[in-house]
Formats: sequence, C-alpha cells, structure tokens
Amino acid sequence: MRAKPSDSKLTGLFLDMLAAEQGAGPNTLDAYRRDLTDFSEFLGRIGHSFADAETQTLRDYLADLDTRGFKSTSVARRLSAMRHLYRFLLNERIRIDDPAAILSGPKRGRGLPKVLSIADVDRMLRRAKELSEAEEASPSKRLRALRLYCLLEVLYATGLRVSELVALPRTAAKRDARMIVVRGKGNKERLVPLSDPARQAIASWLHVRAAMLGEGEKSRFLFPSRGRTGHLTRQRFAQLLKEAALTAGIDLARVSPHVLRHAFASHLLEGGADLRSVQLMLGHADIATTQIYTHVLDEKLRALVQDKHPLARRKRRPAG
Repeated sequence: MRAKPSDSKLTGLFLDMLAAEQGAGPNTLDAYRRDLTDFSEFLGRIGHSFADAETQTLRDYLADLDTRGFKSTSVARRLSAMRHLYRFLLNERIRIDDPAAILSGPKRGRGLPKVLSIADVDRMLRRAKELSEAEEASPSKRLRALRLYCLLEVLYATGLRVSELVALPRTAAKRDARMIVVRGKGNKERLVPLSDPARQAIASWLHVRAAMLGEGEKSRFLFPSRGRTGHLTRQRFAQLLKEAALTAGIDLARVSPHVLRHAFASHLLEGGADLRSVQLMLGHADIATTQIYTHVLDEKLRALVQDKHPLARRKRRPAG
C-alpha cells in the first residue's frame, strides 16, 4: 500500500502549481504557505492530514479559527486557501473528492477603503519636498528625504502596489519618461503615465541615487538597498511613510502605502476619469475590484447632499 504524501509535500506541489500556472508572486505564495501550515498543524493535532480530512474536519478548523479570535476576513482567506488546495488535489487525482466544495464561509461586508483627501496628500508631498531641500540638514538626511519624496510622488502618480513600487528596476523610467513600465501580479506588465512632478522627482533622484550605494557598487533597482532583497523593503517604506505623515501633521492611523493607492484611484475618479482606465492603471484583473472606489464617491456625494442641500435636513410633516 502506497504511503500518503505528507502535508508539506502536498503544500510544495500546490505552491509550485500556483507559481508555474498562475504566475503567483512571492507574497501570494508566502500567504498560502502560512495559511496551509496552520491548517496542517491543526489536522496533525487531531490525527489527520490533507489527504484524509473530511468536510466536518474542515468545519472544525474554521470553528477553531473563530475560537482563536480570527476576524471574518482572515477566516474567509483560510477557507479560500483550503478550497484552492482541495481543488488542486482533486485535479491531480491525489484525492477522489473535494471536502471543501460545500463549505460556506463567514459573511463579509466589503468595507470602503480609507482615503486621504487631496489636501492631505498635497501637504505630505510638500513637506517631504521641503525636507529634501533643507539646507541645514546633513547630506545623508537630504538624500534619504529626496528618496522618500520620489517614492511618494511616484506612488501617488501611479497607484502602484507597494511591492511594485519598491522593486521598480532602474530601467523602468528614464529621466524624461512620460510612462513607467510596471511588472505586476502574474508577472504581467502594464504602462502607467507619470505626472510632471513625479517625472521631475525621478530625474532628481537618479542624479544622486549612486550615493545610496557603496563605491563601485551597482544595483538594478530604482530604490536600491544593501539588504537581502537588494531594494528598499515594503516594511521600511511603510515606516518612512508614517514618518512623513507625522511631519505633515496627519493622523498616523489614516496612513499606509495602500491608502495612497486608494487616494490615487479615488481622486482620479472624482476628477472625471473613467473606471476602465483606472482599472488598467491599477492592474486589476477584474473591474469589479476597481468599482469599490465608485462606492467611496457615492458616500461623498450622499454626505455632500446631506450637509449642503438646503432642504435635505428639513423635518417631515406628519401624515394626516
């Protein structure tokens, strides 16, 4: 009788499939690995594995997540990982059934994204530029400030995912480029227009970028680092963004790299851009993902009518 493959073996095969057939990136693969490792550890504690778990066992795992205080969004993500895994095992004939097929996940209300106002973004950009030009600051501080200013201008001008932003190659944009080449999810490339301020910020940064490297060192990244990745990390950029918000007097709880991506999309739509164009620039595979930003505008319009319309808040007369 042939031994059942281990959970770690099946996880590896599944992740290889995601990378090869669906172009899943490192962050996606890491997320699946974490979720499936936790699921496997739960199964191991009760004497089961991926290969023999039944539907009720999967329900028990979801209940365990709830007991551990997981949010509904996290539970839904774990369920999605299980569904993808068991569909793969069924297709590969490792299992003859799909125990996850009939499971239902927690109901999720799709929250509206946080969005900074145009005034907030403008204040943060102006403050970052001032710091990059501060004559009293040391050369190294001005250099780091200029890098941050360039990052902010590019992010707000393009709406890139933070992973796309920090890993931009130096060749993605030339000094006079009006478009930037972005390699996004699934290794797909897209062209995104650059604003004049973003182009100028990139040109200024390219002029001094070599100072971020040691003598004789070279890097293929636009924002190089001496760390393991060779480029500025997402975590470090998030820290720098918080510092920029602090100097601009903006509530830190309202600021993250993804919030600037939201601001890019919402401000474009507010200015009259069409949804399809915004979808292409954001790199969304499905336009339904982009439509969440129209809900933000709907909320703003409702609030505008409620607050400004002269008759919106009048009391209704009782009938009869």
